[in-house]
Amino acid sequence: MLIALQVESFAYSTDPKQFIAEITSEAKEILNSSNSKKIKGEQLSEMALKTVDIKGLAYYTLGGKRKEISSEELKKYEKLFEGYFLKSFTSRLTDYSDPKIDVLSAEIINEKYTIVKTLLLATDKKPEVRINWRVYTKNPDKPLIRDLTIEGLSLARTQKEEFASILSANNDNINALFEKLEEFVNQ
Repeated sequence: MLIALQVESFAYSTDPKQFIAEITSEAKEILNSSNSKKIKGEQLSEMALKTVDIKGLAYYTLGGKRKEISSEELKKYEKLFEGYFLKSFTSRLTDYSDPKIDVLSAEIINEKYTIVKTLLLATDKKPEVRINWRVYTKNPDKPLIRDLTIEGLSLARTQKEEFASILSANNDNINALFEKLEEFVNQ
């Protein structure tokens, strides 16, 4: 007797504008579900692992320090950053209910990057918010999100500055950054 297992597999569009439309639609579906906050967080994390260039963000946010640390320290940082990123990402989003995002346009910067402009529509409690998604298209078959710019503020750049500040305040000791990341993930 042959038993077939149906595996849910979703391939995102390779067109950056459509890619962002699919991601925002999937996130809305997750956030509007009746699942617990914990399950929503797990589903959002799973989506982020497929659609965000977490390793690229990790390297960017570490800045020049990346070239100064050992390969073991870099591996540890990658793992800590992934946990940090996923917790930060999901904790911010799970508080939203029924977000309405309009995908407005896409601007090709070069063969590696496209900026997709969106608008998070206003509600009775929150104003509209302009969000630009930096989509990394080096591999045209698998676009990945590299950054979000919310009302002109780059989240990746802000994170990079925060990490640089932690390092600077601790004599450039990478272990101080590791401790801060572990502390956030474990709280």
